[in-house]
Amino acid sequence: MTYCTAVRIDAGLVFLSDSRTNAGVDQISTFRKMHVYEVPGERVMVLLSSGNLSLSQAVASSLRVQMKQATQPRRVENPADSAEQQAMMDEGRNLATATNMFSAARIVGETVRRVHAREAAALKEYGIDFNINLIFGGQIRGEPPRLFNIYAAGNFIEATPETPYFQIGESKYGKPIMDRVVDGDLSLDEAAKCCLISMDSTMKSNLSVGLPLDLLCYQTDSLRVTRQALIDAKDPYFASLRERWGAQLRKVFSELPDPAYWD
Repeated sequence: MTYCTAVRIDAGLVFLSDSRTNAGVDQISTFRKMHVYEVPGERVMVLLSSGNLSLSQAVASSLRVQMKQATQPRRVENPADSAEQQAMMDEGRNLATATNMFSAARIVGETVRRVHAREAAALKEYGIDFNINLIFGGQIRGEPPRLFNIYAAGNFIEATPETPYFQIGESKYGKPIMDRVVDGDLSLDEAAKCCLISMDSTMKSNLSVGLPLDLLCYQTDSLRVTRQALIDAKDPYFASLRERWGAQLRKVFSELPDPAYWD
C-alpha cells in the first residue's frame, strides 16, 4: 500500500510520500514514490505515485525520457513506443518545455493514457486492474505554484484555496489532521509538520505504509529544490514528533470531561 500527500500554501508546496510496497505479508519492499523534475532557475515539478508500481514507474520514466529529449534530441529507438510519443517529442511537448503547469499536468495525463494503451489489455488478461493515481505539482517561472491530482484515465483536478491538499493511497487515517490544520497561511515548516503527523497517524493504523519517507518543501519563486529529506527509522526529529504527538493526544484526551448524559 502507499500513502502520499501534498499541500499548496501561500509559502509554497509540501510533498510527502512513504516507500513501502507489498504483495503479501512476506513480500514487502522499499521503492521511492517521489520523482523530481527540475530545471534550476526555470521550473521545479514533483510527482507522487500510488497504485501499481510497474505502471507508476513506467509513467515516471517516460516523463524523464521526454524531458531529456528536450535537451538531447534523438529519435525514439524502442519500436514499442507509440507514434504519439514520438510526436510529443518532436513537438517539444514535455516537462522541460511546457509553458505552464496546466500544460505540464496535461502531458502527465497523456503519458498515463499512453501507458494504459500499451499495458491495460495485457494486465486485464491476468485479472489486474489498471491502477494508478498521481499527485503532480510545482512551479514554472512566470506563474504561481500549482498542484494537481491525476487519475488513471489521465484526467485531473487542481487544488484550490478551499481544497489546498491532496492525498493518494491509504488516505483515511491521515485525513482528520489535514482537515483541521491545513490553511493557506501556514509556513512551510508548519505544513511539513502537519503532513508528517498525518503520515504517522497512517503508519500507526496501517502496517502497509512505512518508512523511509521522502519529504520535499518547495518555497514559492525559488525555482530550485533546496529542502529535501529522506526520513528513516533513525531520524531523531520524526521519532520525537511521533512520541510527543501521541503523548499530547493522550494528555488532551484525559483532560476532556466524561460524558454527562446519565448523571
